[in-house]
Amino acid sequence: MLNTIRHGDAALPPLVIVHGLYGQARNWTRIAKDLSDIRHVIAVDQRNHGASFRADSHSYEDMAGDLAEVIESLDQPADVVGHSMGGKAAMLLALTRGDLVRRLVSADMAPVAYDHDHQSGYIDAMRAVDLSTVTKRSDAAKQLAEHVDDPTLQGFFTQSLDVAEKRWLLNLDVLARDMPKILGWPEIEAQFEGPTLFLSGAQSDYVTREMRDAIRALFPRARFAKIAGAGHWLHAEKPDEFAATLRAFLTAEG
Repeated sequence: MLNTIRHGDAALPPLVIVHGLYGQARNWTRIAKDLSDIRHVIAVDQRNHGASFRADSHSYEDMAGDLAEVIESLDQPADVVGHSMGGKAAMLLALTRGDLVRRLVSADMAPVAYDHDHQSGYIDAMRAVDLSTVTKRSDAAKQLAEHVDDPTLQGFFTQSLDVAEKRWLLNLDVLARDMPKILGWPEIEAQFEGPTLFLSGAQSDYVTREMRDAIRALFPRARFAKIAGAGHWLHAEKPDEFAATLRAFLTAEG
């Protein structure tokens, strides 16, 4: 089963948080702690990420199955929040195992295929790091800077570096091979009838108005909200606003 980090009283209703590509559960610690007074928060490391197992496949069917296993172990349905790749995994879970999901939040992600070629470039940048010379994360960040301009992304990537063991916690080979699946979206004819929030960064173009018909075809109770001043990494850029929006949605009646 996936590695999990848990916050809050296990007697509270469960909330499963699913990180995006290159992320891990501990990236969500602040959000998890903010919501731990109203939910038993279970942040997962997805397959091929963090402390979870490495696998030779990285499809959304795989990821949705992994999440189902986590929720089944809780013996009750859960609210599910997924960001980016994790949003697609959470959406497919809701569409295929709606019995396991109470409320769904997709953070800056729509159920559509994307064409973001730069993702493979990030893997190439991580592969290019000479781990034999790395004694601290800043060493790796300096090498990443030769290929990745954004210091925030450099720091984000190095969070998935095991400096002592000189290895990435990401299964870069499988992620690179299955990148078309990660950027894509499986064809599915189903609907999730539960409350669903598509929460986006106002400065991001991952969820557009043109996508709303496709979204509502799968999620008829979809609602849409944006966080001002935030881009794709809305939970990290505006954590207080993100947590407050989740709290309002998770505690709303109906």
